[in-house]
Amino acid sequence: MFEQILDPAGHVWLSVLISLVPLIALLFMLAVLRMTAWLASIFVGVITIPLGIYVWHAPAMGTLKSYLYGGLTGFWVIDWITFWGLIIFNTLVITGHFERFKTWMLHHATADIRIQTIMLAWAFGALLEGLVGFGTPWAFVVPILVGLGIADLDAIRVAALANNAPVSYGALGAPILGLALVTGLPLFALSASIGNVVAILALLPPWVLIYLVSGWDGMVEAWPLAIVGSLSYIAGQWPTAHYLGPYLPDLSGALSSFWVLFIFVKIWRPKTIRGFGGAPLALQAVNPATSEKAGSVSEALFAWLPFIILILVVVGWTNPWSPLPAISLFKWVVTAKSSVTNGPVASTFNFAPLGGGTSTLASWLVILAILRPTGEQVKQVFSRTFKQMWGALLVAFFIFAIAYTFVYTGMANSLAFGLSKIGVFFVVLAPILGWIGVALSGSNTSTNAMFGPVQAMTGRLLHLPVLLLPTLNSVGSEVGKPIAPQTASVGVSTSKLVRDEGQVIRHNMGWTLVLLGYLILISILFYYFFPGSMSL
Repeated sequence: MFEQILDPAGHVWLSVLISLVPLIALLFMLAVLRMTAWLASIFVGVITIPLGIYVWHAPAMGTLKSYLYGGLTGFWVIDWITFWGLIIFNTLVITGHFERFKTWMLHHATADIRIQTIMLAWAFGALLEGLVGFGTPWAFVVPILVGLGIADLDAIRVAALANNAPVSYGALGAPILGLALVTGLPLFALSASIGNVVAILALLPPWVLIYLVSGWDGMVEAWPLAIVGSLSYIAGQWPTAHYLGPYLPDLSGALSSFWVLFIFVKIWRPKTIRGFGGAPLALQAVNPATSEKAGSVSEALFAWLPFIILILVVVGWTNPWSPLPAISLFKWVVTAKSSVTNGPVASTFNFAPLGGGTSTLASWLVILAILRPTGEQVKQVFSRTFKQMWGALLVAFFIFAIAYTFVYTGMANSLAFGLSKIGVFFVVLAPILGWIGVALSGSNTSTNAMFGPVQAMTGRLLHLPVLLLPTLNSVGSEVGKPIAPQTASVGVSTSKLVRDEGQVIRHNMGWTLVLLGYLILISILFYYFFPGSMSL
């Protein structure tokens, strides 16, 4: 068995610097050269493999196997679930069902901009993030907000900040699935620990959203809306994250938030109906632009049916008591001896054909049976999905290939060993590292793949609760999403600010830093007062 070397350069900080080369190269290609992510990840693999072989003295065959197994894992675990999630979404769009769903949503949002924002940007945006991710909530929510009177730039900021809390569970839990793969930590334990942090993070954004669309007076006037919006999301998200895993917390949180808000605003509304900027409005009715049919019970059931099917099938298929995800046809493994723990470090491709992605495929087949699209529409669904996703599919393969190689060769351990010299102050730096990673890469999943192993090993070396730093990495990535160029490029695609991502990022920066500061306080809170919730 290959024994990893902790300090191949003979000086710890020189070894750390060399181990940072792949990460620096990736971020340089993405942020400075503006290279497309899939191409950058290929080039970084070309850099990482020789470093592992010639500097860390990893065996060439073992390194190449690790790279291959990582890539196959990224494809089967991440691509397989995100692909079918987007297939479901595009099926709804192309069959016209999504338009009917959107009409139903608008019909039940009152003329008050604060209620519209919480129901549509916060609850509806979380639903889209949970199903698809990758900037889609911005792209679909922004035109709705603009149509309700919010200026384009402000609509993008509102959609982006509303999208903060759901990101770790986005695209049916892909970021947490990826984090579990590269760290070797239990999937359900990570889902629960991230759920704990997200639950506290989610307390703040509704207040910010209401302030952004209506000013201080509007926020003070509508404070019950902010409380109900946050607590109702947490009530749906937290139990699912703890007991059912990472696939559906966004969907359950979104559904819970929307329906609790739906009932709440029938009972309580602000005394003054306000438009964007806080200006009082004379209107006292619901949005008049929608049809009477949109208010019927049958239309409500039909509008929500695909999402209900998705939840029922995925919960039944992937819950902790289901035997389906554990079925494995074969495993390919290459093992090294850790330079830190002296225990085995395994790079494994486990072909489990009935995992989360297959449950999403099964959900799509049920939805097909109900919506009955034509053959031409199904063809359009696959064509659109491949056009949208082919780059992301390649990224998942190559980024996980790099991550597995980084761990197998011992580079991750060398970097973690150097970072551990910072001491417990790294608890503050952990979410910042995630924030920087996603701001430059644009992907929570990619950030978890690259930084997750380093965070996990640094935590072990510092004797921190084992789940703490990987959790903070993932949630830090959530907070950095509003300033991620790749996410912004998707988000502005349906607005007047196409190809003007720089202006959007500058506009989002201030509030993103506020949320990052809030997350750092949460990090300290868990470290000092709730360490048990971050332990196995």
